[in-house]
Amino acid sequence: MSLKVPKANNIQLFKDGYKHLQGLEDAVLRNIQAVAELSDLVRTSFGPNGRNKLLINHLGKLFVTSDAATIIREIEVVHPAAKLLVMGSQAQESEMGDATNMVIILAGELLKKAEHLLIMGLHPSEIIKGYELACVKGLEELEKLSTASLSSPPTLSGLALALKPAIASKQYGYEDTLAALVAEAALAVMPPNPKNFNVDNVRVVKIMGGSLANSKVVRGMVFGREPEGMIKKIKKGKVAVFTCALDIAQTETKGTVLIKNKDEMLNFTTGEEKHLEKIFQEIADSGVKVIIAGSNVGELALHYLNRMNIAVLKVLSKFDLRRLCRVVNATPLARVGAPTPEEAGYVDVFECIEVGGDRVTVLRQLVDGDDGFDPSDTSAEKTRTATIVLRGATANHLDDLERAIDDGVSVIKALLKDGRLVPGAGATELELAKRVDAYGSGLRGLSQHGVRRWASALEVVPRTLAENALGGAEGNEVVSRLWAKHEQEGGETWGIDVEAETDGTLNASDYKILDSLAAKSWAIRLATEAAVSVLSVDSIIMSKPAGGPKIPQQASNWDED
Repeated sequence: MSLKVPKANNIQLFKDGYKHLQGLEDAVLRNIQAVAELSDLVRTSFGPNGRNKLLINHLGKLFVTSDAATIIREIEVVHPAAKLLVMGSQAQESEMGDATNMVIILAGELLKKAEHLLIMGLHPSEIIKGYELACVKGLEELEKLSTASLSSPPTLSGLALALKPAIASKQYGYEDTLAALVAEAALAVMPPNPKNFNVDNVRVVKIMGGSLANSKVVRGMVFGREPEGMIKKIKKGKVAVFTCALDIAQTETKGTVLIKNKDEMLNFTTGEEKHLEKIFQEIADSGVKVIIAGSNVGELALHYLNRMNIAVLKVLSKFDLRRLCRVVNATPLARVGAPTPEEAGYVDVFECIEVGGDRVTVLRQLVDGDDGFDPSDTSAEKTRTATIVLRGATANHLDDLERAIDDGVSVIKALLKDGRLVPGAGATELELAKRVDAYGSGLRGLSQHGVRRWASALEVVPRTLAENALGGAEGNEVVSRLWAKHEQEGGETWGIDVEAETDGTLNASDYKILDSLAAKSWAIRLATEAAVSVLSVDSIIMSKPAGGPKIPQQASNWDED
């Protein structure tokens, strides 16, 4: 007869305060629920008709935006499974700068589809295997769907065309204006080898007032402040950049000076004044006409600089100072003194102009229409920074326009690396869903269910576009019509018509709605990886948060009678 050993009821494995959730009900399905909630939150912001979210972050700053990257950055997600999705979306943002919303929506939908299979009794490893097979097949088919590519070398019209769909998803109705501005700015700073294009070279300066139509591109840098001294305009001048203060050096120790007569009083500061004048005279003799100061400028220093007709601009941001050094080709100096010829930079035009009601300082190249501009002179160096001056009525609107421009510039960078374009408007996703579903039907074993669910999850992209534009009931109808179009010969380029001019569908290639193939490929890959990561978790162990007991708060009404 076997000996029955009694089991201890409550073996304590962890310290007090630990939470341990395991099994299908507690861990997996709860994770899927949290992820579904996050994806439903940003789903309504997807596409040109996406709704805005009004966010107030922990510092009280207000955001009105439909940009998923901003939404997930400003809402602090604490659920560990939802954080995995956020990380996938942030990886997409840093890699491509576009399609961040698609990662969250697709990963959320993949997990919702997996939930049915889990409840029916399929093991998570079978679903994971199916999802990974489907992802490989989907990316393989995606390569075959490219219908166009960016012209090489890039042209203004070609870039604007490729940018429009990415910008329209953020700022629908303004995409023509914004795409033209971004394309012009990008071409102005395009290096000889376009693959070395640097996103940091396209700057944005926001000035309140006016409308978007008043926005323009400046080939150089724009600062939202006036020069310090009286000299407001310089043409073709040497530039010196100082990171230290332009002022009389303060002594390290305190001292007491005893003055006995009026002559001593008059001569007290003469030595310092002479010394400062000598330094600035040396700077003026070296041919410098513009000084950029990274710190404060003393009154006496300003007096001498005005006398010597040297313009002074204060730039307090070290990032802007670094960019400015790149624009004027100068070396920042940590000491006050005349720069050597190698350390000094050069600028064509330094001027203070009025934009709206604000006065701004511009450092730029000579352009057509300026005195001394020679169109035949090809030796002039290409500008290293272009600034888009944005005009708009409210600060929130300007912030949102800036986010759309940032996305546009990131799309240009992605397209310069891989110029292939696929049909947008949900056409590519639906075609992939059709092809992967057919592939799944031919598989044997339990993983085929995973493959087919992966294919049906891709339908979320056209469905969300249709629902956000036309409403839920009409959206269903449109998706059905779209499936019918894709079943026909040559129907792979049909997508959702968000304006519903005909039956809610359109040929994306004819309407020139094209998306970057690389961005789509990364989004599908990252969404599948995030979904697989969540599915492969079977228990959650949360430790007690760090930190001692809370300090007792005094009652707010302690001194009231």
